[in-house]
Amino acid sequence: MEKNPWTTLRSKTIYDNKWIMVTEDEVINPKGGQGIYGKVHFKNMAIGIVAMDDEQCLWLVGQYRYTLQAYSWEIPEGGCPDGENPLEGAKRELKEETGLQAQQWQELFRMHLSNSVSDELAIIYLATGLIQGDATPEETEDLRLRKVSIEQAYEMVETGIITDSISVAAITKIKLMLLQGKLI
Repeated sequence: MEKNPWTTLRSKTIYDNKWIMVTEDEVINPKGGQGIYGKVHFKNMAIGIVAMDDEQCLWLVGQYRYTLQAYSWEIPEGGCPDGENPLEGAKRELKEETGLQAQQWQELFRMHLSNSVSDELAIIYLATGLIQGDATPEETEDLRLRKVSIEQAYEMVETGIITDSISVAAITKIKLMLLQGKLI
């Protein structure tokens, strides 16, 4: 562990709702200068699911993302509230968004999504042994589903069709696992 070179003098909450809290800290930076640092705290952990069927096809979810004012293709993902087991959150999100349930689950990796301004942690799972059921998306979700090969998903990353950070990292990881022979 490296010693923290930052000193926090004061911290104040600028904005707070049920999803995020924004704070502004008065700080002394590593070189000794005074300044401010804004931080976004996410109250939910991010969860991403690579839903892969027996033919090694992946399920993608398409939706219009208000923050981007653009349509986005992504792996199924959502938030896991504090106190909910992340794997249970992943199972809930997969079912809600796609109607799929998985018989096997494997944690692939964890990542921080934008660590210069946010503390948001994401856990990405691989879900296999898929069984199709009915989706129950939230009222904020107008979703389309798409089944693609790993190669098609990776091409969507390479060409910039998929830009969501969790999806880019997860699809790249799955492609790497396939190339290394680590994917069943």
